Amino acid sequence: MSDGPPSSRPAAAPAPDPAPTAPGAPREAAATVRHGHHHVGHPRARAVVKAVAVLAATAAGGMLILRGNEALTALDTPAAADPRSSASASPDAPDPGRVLQIVAHPDDDLYFMNPDLGYSIAAGHPVTSVYLTSGEADGVNAGSGRAASTRPDKPAYAEARQNGIRAAYAKMATGDRSSAWKRTVIPTKGGGHAEVDVLVARPQINLVWLQMREAGNVYQDVPDSLHGLWDGKVPRLESVLASGSPVRHGFAYTREQVVQTIVGILERYRPTTIRTQDPTPGRFHDSKRYTDHQDHLYGARFVQMATEAYAEQFKERPHFAVQNYVGYFNGSLPRALGPGEAKEKLDILDTYAWLDKENHCGSEAGCGDLKVAEHPSGNGWTQSINYARGTGTTWLTSDAEHGLWAFKVLDGQVALWHRNGLIGRWTGPTLLPGTGMDQGISTVTLKDGRIAAFGTRTSFGDRPADYRREVVYTVQEAPGSEGFGPWQSLGTPETSDADWTSDISAPAVSVDGTGALAVYVRDGASTLRGRVRRPDGGWGPWEAHGGADLHGTPVTGTDGAGRRMVFAATTKSVTGWVQPEPGAPLGPATPTGLPETTLPITAEGREGGVRVWFRKPGSGNVRTALMTGDEGLKATGLTDLGGLQGFGSVTASGHVLAGRSAGGLLGADVGEGQPWQRSPLMFVGAPSSTMTGKNMVSLAVVGLDARLYVTSSADEPDAYLAPWQPVGPRNTAP
Repeated sequence: MSDGPPSSRPAAAPAPDPAPTAPGAPREAAATVRHGHHHVGHPRARAVVKAVAVLAATAAGGMLILRGNEALTALDTPAAADPRSSASASPDAPDPGRVLQIVAHPDDDLYFMNPDLGYSIAAGHPVTSVYLTSGEADGVNAGSGRAASTRPDKPAYAEARQNGIRAAYAKMATGDRSSAWKRTVIPTKGGGHAEVDVLVARPQINLVWLQMREAGNVYQDVPDSLHGLWDGKVPRLESVLASGSPVRHGFAYTREQVVQTIVGILERYRPTTIRTQDPTPGRFHDSKRYTDHQDHLYGARFVQMATEAYAEQFKERPHFAVQNYVGYFNGSLPRALGPGEAKEKLDILDTYAWLDKENHCGSEAGCGDLKVAEHPSGNGWTQSINYARGTGTTWLTSDAEHGLWAFKVLDGQVALWHRNGLIGRWTGPTLLPGTGMDQGISTVTLKDGRIAAFGTRTSFGDRPADYRREVVYTVQEAPGSEGFGPWQSLGTPETSDADWTSDISAPAVSVDGTGALAVYVRDGASTLRGRVRRPDGGWGPWEAHGGADLHGTPVTGTDGAGRRMVFAATTKSVTGWVQPEPGAPLGPATPTGLPETTLPITAEGREGGVRVWFRKPGSGNVRTALMTGDEGLKATGLTDLGGLQGFGSVTASGHVLAGRSAGGLLGADVGEGQPWQRSPLMFVGAPSSTMTGKNMVSLAVVGLDARLYVTSSADEPDAYLAPWQPVGPRNTAP
C-alpha cells in the first residue's frame, strides 16, 4: 500500500470521469431460463463437493452421447506415450506448484493478492513472498493522531512492518501469529544481501527481504527510488536495513543489479506461479497522476525484466505463469469479494496492523504497522481483488474435427496444447516462438476454419521511453495444423508510455457474419479502440469508439444475425456497442442499463443475441442477461444464478458455468437441478470452456503448477463433469 508520510497517502481513489467454505448450504428451486441455454435457475450458493464420474450412456442420448462418453472415458484413462511428443497425457498426481510473490512494500501482498495468498497457504502450496523495498516511509510508526509526537526512525518502522508481516503469515499458516521463524542471510546475485525468513512450523513458507529504499511518495518525482533507478536519474539505489535484521552491511544496486537480484531469487525458488503487481496501471485523466504507487508499477517492471531474463538464462527449470494484480484502483471499483472473504482478508490486515498492541514479538520497534491500524481496510482494498490481466475466457477453442486447442502464456511465450479429434492424444505444451508476451490470450476461428490467437507483447529498451506494449496476433497455417505463423503487430492506440503508462487491455476479438475480423482494446483514457481487417487482408486504423470510465478488458460476441457486439464494464454499469448490420461500422457507445458489476464480464453469442455473465458486487453471485440488437441494444432477462461466492471470470459453454469459488477452487454449475460443485483445483487467471461438436462441453484451467487440466461433460440434463485430466508431464524442477 502507500508508504509515504501521511500527507502522501492517498484518500480513497476518486471514481474516474463519465480456507474453502464448509459444505451444506441448500439450493433454491429453479425458475425459468438456464444460463440462457434452456432454463435459467436461481440456485443459492451450496458448497457441495460432488463426486464426479464418467457419464453412463443412455438410450435418449443416442450415438452422439455414446461417442461423448468414449471421450470422457479417454479423459480418465492413461494414454499411451505419443511418439511425437514427450508431453502426452499423464495420469500422475498433480504437482502442488510453487508460488512466488514479488511486491514493492510489506502489506502489498495482504491488500492486493489476498485471498489468493491465504488460499494458497491453506492448500499447502509452497509460498514465498519477496519484498523489494523496506517500506520505511517517513519512519513514524503511528497513526495520524500521534504522528507529530512520535520520533521518526526508518529502520525501526521497517522492522515493525516486518514483524507485522511475519505475524500475518504465521496466522494464515498455523493459526498462531507468534509461531517461530528462522531468520538467515543469503548473498544476492546483484552483489548485496537479503534476509530470508523460514516459518519453522511450515518451512515451505518463506519471506525474502531485499530492503531497498522506497520512494516515500505515491507519485511525486523522487530520484532515490525504483522509479528514479528505472529512469536513470540515479546510478544506484541504496538499501535501508531494518533494525533487528540479520543483514548488517548496507549495499546499493544498479538497475541491472536489481534485475539480476530478482533473477537469483527466481533461480533459488523455481516458481511455477509468479504473482506481481501491475506494470501499467495508468493515470487519472485529469491530473495525470498514477492510479497506483510508483513503487508498485516500477517494481513490477523490474519483475517483468527479471522474468524475461530468467526464462532466457535458465532452460533447465519448470515452466511458470505470471499473474498481475490491480493495486490502489481496487478502491474505485465495485467490491469483488463476498462478506466472508472480505472479513477473512480484513482479519489478516488487523494482525499486520497490530491492533491490540501486545508485545507478542518481543521487539522495541513494535509488532506491526500502526499507520495501517487506523484504517486496516485501506481504501476499501480488503473488499476487493482484481487481476490486471489474464481475465479472458476464450483461450480454449475447438475445431471442425472436435479437436481442442489451448493457448496460455508460460515463460513469457504463448504455450500451445492440442488434442487431435474428440478422443485423440494431447500434445504440448509447445512454446510458440516470440518472447515478451503478456498474460491474456484470446482466440477466434476465421471464416476459412483457421484459428487466430491475439495477445499483447511488452518490449524494453535502453531508454525508459522504449518501454512499449503492443497488440500482436498469429494465425494457424492451415485448419488442424499445429503450425502457426509469426507474430504480427497491430501496434497500439497509445501515443506513448509517458501519457498512459502503456495501459491497454488484453484484446477482445470476434468475426461478424461477413467474416470480417475485428480486435478491440480498452485504452489508457478508459475508452474503446478497435481495428478491423479489410477484405484484402490488411488492417484499418485504430478507430475511436468512445465510451467513458471503461475498466478491465472488453468482451465481444456475434449475435444470430451476424452482428458484432462489444461490452465493457464501468464502475457503475456496462457499456455496449453493436453493428447495425454485419459488415457495418460499430455503432455508438450505448448504456445497457445493466446494474453495477464487478470485473470482468464474459460474453457469448447464443439464443439469437449475445449473453453476458458477470458477478454481483459484494456477493460473488453470478448474474446473466441476454443482449439483443434488433431495435437498438437492449438487455433482457437479468437473472441471479447464485454460486459459491468467489471472484473473477466465469466461463460459459452449453449448460456448463464455471469460475473461481470462495476457497480459491474451481466452482462449476453443470445443469438444472444440480448443486454447484467445487473441483479440487486452484488455478491461474481464468478458466475457459468451449463446445466440442454439438453435444460436448470442454473445460480447462492452468493450475498453480503451470500445467493444463481439462475435463468434459455431455451437454445434456443431469450431466456431470468427467474427472480432471492433467496434460503433459509434471512440471517439476529437474
